Amino acid sequence: MKKVLFGILVVIILIQFIRPEKNISNLGTYDITTVMEVPEEVKEILKTSCADCHSNTTIYPWYSEIAPVSWYLAQHVNEGKEHLNFSEWAAYNTDQQNHILKDIKKELKKQGMPLESYLWIHNDAKMTETQYETLLNWVNTIPSE
Repeated sequence: MKKVLFGILVVIILIQFIRPEKNISNLGTYDITTVMEVPEEVKEILKTSCADCHSNTTIYPWYSEIAPVSWYLAQHVNEGKEHLNFSEWAAYNTDQQNHILKDIKKELKKQGMPLESYLWIHNDAKMTETQYETLLNWVNTIPSE
């Protein structure tokens, strides 16, 4: 039994050296704010409720340093950025932007974001009805072709 516990402890220690890449970079030339007017109120909502998974500026909690939680978070952020990355908005072509805008509207109407699993730990990211309306109204002002 001691050998099994020791083996588990060794594995837990060893996996700590397998580190995923962090999603941290400065705002670049492709950020949504470089190509369109984003009201301060909307910026704040995006920062608090969306940016950790949908930008290049994730703010990592302390537990993100512990494997395998770090792997899960990295996968979750990468998946979120595959769908939408506000830091890369200007790099999307018009068709991609229109498709993403349609998806954003759908998610806002059904209040599907932020994910419930994200809200378990990030209570400040929970959006009010007014915040959903504010974002939806803003998205509706973005010209789409």
